[in-house]
Amino acid sequence: MIEVKKLTKIFISGEQRIVALDNLTFSVPEGQFLTVTGKSGSGKSTLLYQLGLLDLPTSGEVLIDGVDMIPVSENERTMTRLNDLGYIFQDYAIIPSLTALENTVVPLLMQGYPLPEAEEKAKKALIRVGLGDRMNNLPSQLSGGQQQRVAIARAIGHSPKIIFADEPTANLDSETSDQVIQTFIDLNKEGQTIVMVTHEPEYAKLAHRTITMADGKVLSDVMNKK
Repeated sequence: MIEVKKLTKIFISGEQRIVALDNLTFSVPEGQFLTVTGKSGSGKSTLLYQLGLLDLPTSGEVLIDGVDMIPVSENERTMTRLNDLGYIFQDYAIIPSLTALENTVVPLLMQGYPLPEAEEKAKKALIRVGLGDRMNNLPSQLSGGQQQRVAIARAIGHSPKIIFADEPTANLDSETSDQVIQTFIDLNKEGQTIVMVTHEPEYAKLAHRTITMADGKVLSDVMNKK
């Protein structure tokens, strides 16, 4: 599903040269739940942004379904992001003036679904994450965990090939975090490919596989016992 070859990302700040990703090569098979962990500044979120086509590397390849997405046009990357990928961030990134249903409908409309079909898909996604009774609530009327589940519903509404999650439990209490992680586990059992950045070792171990990063490199890459 994902292949990374000699992936390097370098940031230049004045005269300082920061190597955020240092020549990484690995792959993520279809249907795998991969977690990426490591200390702050290790490069894990930078890696997620490269895999999710939200940023371009300095050098190297990122292949999705066998296609290197780095040399293609920005329009093609945009269409891949829109149609094939789903994103969940630690700050939820949902629109405060729209209801849970409307937030989930927006990307479906952008993908070209007619409004009735988009609403039907959005409703199914919200029910899937346990928000069937909160569809018409604004984000201000939802708890942090419920807002994150709206973000998950928005990410899965169009049945993406891959879900990318960047510290999705960072702003949640332990009980709500457990519920969010269980949602990912359930989605993965249904065949969803997931790449999740987390700083919580107990959550990392719940995935099929964990990559631990340090100084922009892969420190370890292990299959977890499940």
